Amino acid sequence: MATIIGGLAASHVPAIGGAMAKGLQKDPYWAPFFDGFDAPCRWLEAVKPDAAVVIYNDHGLNFFLDKMPTFAVGAAPEYRNDDEGWGIPVMAPFKGDTKLSWHIIETLVESEFDPVTCQEMLVDHAYSLPMELFLRGRAHDIPTVPVVVNTVQHPLPSLRRCFKLGQAIGRAIESYPEDLKVVVIGTGGLSHQLEGQRAGFINTAFDKRCMDAMTGDIEGLLGIDPHELVELAGSQGVEVMNWVAMRGALTGDVRELHRNYHLPISNTASGIMLIENRPRLAQAA
Repeated sequence: MATIIGGLAASHVPAIGGAMAKGLQKDPYWAPFFDGFDAPCRWLEAVKPDAAVVIYNDHGLNFFLDKMPTFAVGAAPEYRNDDEGWGIPVMAPFKGDTKLSWHIIETLVESEFDPVTCQEMLVDHAYSLPMELFLRGRAHDIPTVPVVVNTVQHPLPSLRRCFKLGQAIGRAIESYPEDLKVVVIGTGGLSHQLEGQRAGFINTAFDKRCMDAMTGDIEGLLGIDPHELVELAGSQGVEVMNWVAMRGALTGDVRELHRNYHLPISNTASGIMLIENRPRLAQAA
């Protein structure tokens, strides 16, 4: 059976791709951000996952305001990068795992979720940048399942609904009959707002609360409704929903192995986390 070995979370600011293309990883502005990926990359090299489920939000590439699903799942054999012009050039497509995708989709429907199924799907910086940053040389070789969450068009799904989505994904992975080691990646955030009177808004206290909740009081976070979340995190900071869905997929005993928090990256609070997921020990009789 497949096992979930851990969860990863990272911001996906488009400007990161531009910095990578220009070789600015050691630039004083960018180095504290890029250095935060060293520990997760060493861990990934050691554990060697066989597949990745990537939970992120589409930026108008596949879905726009006139047609915006709450949740969508990719079921394509490959995913080609078609970024908005900010990101790094991607020469090769990312690999899909259609069998794992359909198993997750079927499990989600059985769990009373109704995802849009995408047998053709393009990916943007929200997917491609974390893949490149975490998996580096394996980014285009490891099979993936993209999961899209609506963070744009109200009504937004609640944090609790996103957590339940993650739980259903976790059940799907653990019931998959093949012997795979799977890592779940949640991308976006942390607090930021790019428009209006609160443009440039960052809430460091709430960001710390979110990061602490990934291995701590997740229940306290789930009670925040979508409108309050906009107030606390900013209109784009609601992307923390993707982190919460990732955390929901971790069905075992979780342990934080690494975090990095840096201000600012293109007016965004940047967060990186590595969470180990260990099978729960059987309860004593």
